[in-house]
Amino acid sequence: MWKRLLVLLLLVPLADGLFLVFVAGQIGWQLTVALVVLTALLGMLLVRAEGRHTLRKIQTDLTHGDIPTDRIIDGGFLLVAGAFLLTPGLITDTLGFLLAFPVTRAVFRKAAKRWVITPYVDKQTGGLASGNVYTFGFPNPGDIGGGSSASPGDSGGTGDTYRMDSDAYDIDFDDESDEKGNP
Repeated sequence: MWKRLLVLLLLVPLADGLFLVFVAGQIGWQLTVALVVLTALLGMLLVRAEGRHTLRKIQTDLTHGDIPTDRIIDGGFLLVAGAFLLTPGLITDTLGFLLAFPVTRAVFRKAAKRWVITPYVDKQTGGLASGNVYTFGFPNPGDIGGGSSASPGDSGGTGDTYRMDSDAYDIDFDDESDEKGNP
């Protein structure tokens, strides 16, 4: 994954530079520089306005007791859009505008939730957060009790077996103190 990211970080500026040279050859370098500066300025104004709107929506969601997950993802995309729009180049400006407009940002948000966020959360929680958990039987019948490290509160075996009887939750007090912990 890191190699792909490194290749992407090297290819995007190269493609951006080559496209700028191509556009400068078509319309002239003065208009190309003006176009890059204009897209950066307009993009920053758009990102600023969308950022304020997103913050208001987050505050509204929080006051109503809702969890603003989509708004937080939008805020992250707006940060990336701002970085793309400040980077000189027409390809990065196009990506920045796509992330800044609410209609196209919703498409990116759905894709990120489906292919990035949900798989990561499922991996971290064992499927509990998205509801993709085993509800009957064992997920891997060949590995019943096959864990190698004992957990605190283990019943003497290995794996993820925990003691759930009443002795597992008893608090031992010293003989010299009463039940409240006073000497």
